[in-house]
Amino acid sequence: SKAGARRKVLDGTPAALGFRMPAEWEPHDQCWIGWPDAQGFWRDAAAPAQKAFANVVDAISRFEPVTVCCNATQYARVAHLMEHKSNVRVVEMSACLVWLRDLGPSFVVREGDTRLRREIAGVDWQYNAYGGYNGLFGPEDHQLNRRKGHEEHITEDNLVARKVLELERIPRFETNFVLEGGSIHVDGEGTCITTEQCLCHGNRNPHMSKDEIENQLKTHLGVSKVIWLPKGLYGDEMISGHVDNICCFTGPSTVLLSWIDDKSDPQYEHSAAAFDVLSNTTDAKGRKLDIIKIHVPGPLCMTEEVAQPFLGSVALGQQRLAGSYVNFYIANGGVVAPAFGDKWDEEARKILEKVFPKHEVISPATHSLET
Repeated sequence: SKAGARRKVLDGTPAALGFRMPAEWEPHDQCWIGWPDAQGFWRDAAAPAQKAFANVVDAISRFEPVTVCCNATQYARVAHLMEHKSNVRVVEMSACLVWLRDLGPSFVVREGDTRLRREIAGVDWQYNAYGGYNGLFGPEDHQLNRRKGHEEHITEDNLVARKVLELERIPRFETNFVLEGGSIHVDGEGTCITTEQCLCHGNRNPHMSKDEIENQLKTHLGVSKVIWLPKGLYGDEMISGHVDNICCFTGPSTVLLSWIDDKSDPQYEHSAAAFDVLSNTTDAKGRKLDIIKIHVPGPLCMTEEVAQPFLGSVALGQQRLAGSYVNFYIANGGVVAPAFGDKWDEEARKILEKVFPKHEVISPATHSLET
């Protein structure tokens, strides 16, 4: 073949070709992040959310390069906001939603002689808006459905992973399997954690059994062991209980678990069930898991002010929010963690500093994203 030629779509599967999904704490080149569109379901023309996203971009860019993806209507404004940030680039990319962990590719690697010679590819999952009409975008009167056809915005978002890989000139693995990146977490050493509530839900891959779903994870992530937690965080039903809100790996054979001591709180059942599973299993290398509990904030509730523009309904004005300290981002040398103005914020910060002693833990102002 000609020098520099590359195959855009790889034959076979990641596991068969020796690829694995690395752990989030492993060194990486950059971070990709979306940008809230004023025409989306964000309140106040997305102004509070955009301010919060700008704070997150600023925090992450202290540690590594950041690529911000935004719609055409936002490009000029975002480019202006970021023009003095040498570690940030802005690219125009049509998308309805902003959560690149869910929409984007899952990067997998194949080891070479050195890290610099490591090969990178991306898994291009199918995306159906967190279950389609039975998931995030249910009601016909949802303002997003009024603005744009349901199928159209799913199609846009389903192309995000492919576009990211094209921009980076990284080959991809195609699959018909429906999955969001926030529904899985790996240790980079053969183990994946997920929830039955999400991956076994009938709105993702209804034609597959649990065993068949597990085989898809092993095939595409290069793992040999899947740990199934029963449920995600209480209140996270809109996206069917993603694992990234309740549990994550923080190192080999070590997990962080969202916890609450109050047995009368509905979250307790979810956390206790997860703790029971984690306590009675091992990772892919046969090691018992060190389970570190981190108390959830709140309970936090969505105010009527926020609920009205968010979903076009005041009926959800006091809906409980799935607040969690587990859903942080690990940068190269830093941990960008959520804070809620809650009494548990400081304890959560101390736990993260202990878990990641070589990282700087920072919490940018993001309150508008949690409320």
